[in-house]
Amino acid sequence: MDTEYRYTVIFEQLPEGGYNVLVPAIPEICTFGETLEEARTMAKDAIQCFIESARKTGERIPQDLAPTKPGQHQRNLVAKAWRECCHVRLNVF
Repeated sequence: MDTEYRYTVIFEQLPEGGYNVLVPAIPEICTFGETLEEARTMAKDAIQCFIESARKTGERIPQDLAPTKPGQHQRNLVAKAWRECCHVRLNVF
């Protein structure tokens, strides 16, 4: 059986290039990608690693703080950041 987790992910475009990645519901996650596509991959990987670790240690898996509909993209012109919904599907044992 698979469990799907959805989290809002913020991609901040950096002046020197690349994207910082933040997940408001999981403040421990902070990663980076040279391109937006790589940043998305890094976000999914970081969320998956966090959830797998939380399961192993019995920690609470947080809910999304600011839900975003799947596929919805919002452009923040002031901060030059993208907010997207990231889906992670994991097997439940």
